[in-house]
Amino acid sequence: MDFRKQGHIFVAMLRANLLGYGGGPPTIPLLHKEIVGTYKWMDDEEFSDIVALANTLPGPIVTKLSGYIGHYVGGVTGMINAIIAAVFPTAILTILLVGTLVSFQDIPAVQGMTQAIAPVVGVLLIVMTYNFLKQSKQKVGFWGTFILTIVSLAVLEWLNVHPAILIVLLMAIALSRKPKAAPERKQEQKG
Repeated sequence: MDFRKQGHIFVAMLRANLLGYGGGPPTIPLLHKEIVGTYKWMDDEEFSDIVALANTLPGPIVTKLSGYIGHYVGGVTGMINAIIAAVFPTAILTILLVGTLVSFQDIPAVQGMTQAIAPVVGVLLIVMTYNFLKQSKQKVGFWGTFILTIVSLAVLEWLNVHPAILIVLLMAIALSRKPKAAPERKQEQKG
């Protein structure tokens, strides 16, 4: 095992995840700087490919990216090392923040702060929903997105189906559909 390489993996993931406040989207450019810029473990195209792949899988994107990059660079040990470095800052800060908030929960300023967070989180979720709908429109068109949105809302809210069941059902439907043939490119002849 190359301890120096494992140290670099840990530092790269720790630095990106510690500074990437706000989850995946702000952390991805920091990971890119570490992986492509600083350590040159991948090029831009490879990094873009793994970001695209990680977006297709369930769960937090930063953990998936860290695990893959760690494995790519340092094998199974690198994967474990990278995931620990990715999760460690968030876990420690969450424990400290929640512990602090609980110990001061009776102070009016802290109560006001925790109440003020709810609308901000709501706005963040609305922005995220808008971005997902915009991406869906590009992939399945306006009407496909509209119909899937209405049907999903009805299934979740009126039929009280668990979201995981709906996701698995939609994935099964998508996998069972025959993919459209890619349009053939016409080769231009010089002459």
